[in-house]
Amino acid sequence: MLLAMGTTGWLIAIGVIVLLWVIVTFNAFVRLGNKVDEGFSGVDVQLKRRHDLVPNLVRVVKGYAKHEKETLEGVIEARNQAQAADKIEDRSERESTLAGSLGKLFALVEQYPDLKADKNFRKLQEDLVEIEDALQYARRYYNGTVRDYNTRIQRFPANVLAGLIGRKDREFFQLEDDAERHAPAVSLDS
Repeated sequence: MLLAMGTTGWLIAIGVIVLLWVIVTFNAFVRLGNKVDEGFSGVDVQLKRRHDLVPNLVRVVKGYAKHEKETLEGVIEARNQAQAADKIEDRSERESTLAGSLGKLFALVEQYPDLKADKNFRKLQEDLVEIEDALQYARRYYNGTVRDYNTRIQRFPANVLAGLIGRKDREFFQLEDDAERHAPAVSLDS
């Protein structure tokens, strides 16, 4: 029976196999691309939560540390720049700057024992630690989906189809500074 198919039959069979492979591979690109988008959405939610927390932190610190205007303005400026970033690589860089500014803010707090004891400030610190933990998990998920997506579009022969339809590698959400790889040091001791 296989020998009786003829050249036309073989070409049709090969064409159907190639078409099925293209459909399955394209759908895999779509599925993985959607997972990457979902992963970044999770990161974005946590970044928004952190951005929303910053003005409250600055407001509470400002009440105690009135002459530390430069540090407080630096935190607000870093927050505003982080919110304005559109591209993932820009967001990564600006979020690192914001995390550094928050680190300076918490170093400043060490000089004000009354502030460290303030109930509102302690609650904001706890919220920040929670947000940083959630952000770490969201980044990990996002970067895992980016890894899977990039691996899929880079492997042969899928890379040929990816090139033909314009699929490109996605950027990882990376921190610029190794010191930023950890949540800001927050002490809840009075």
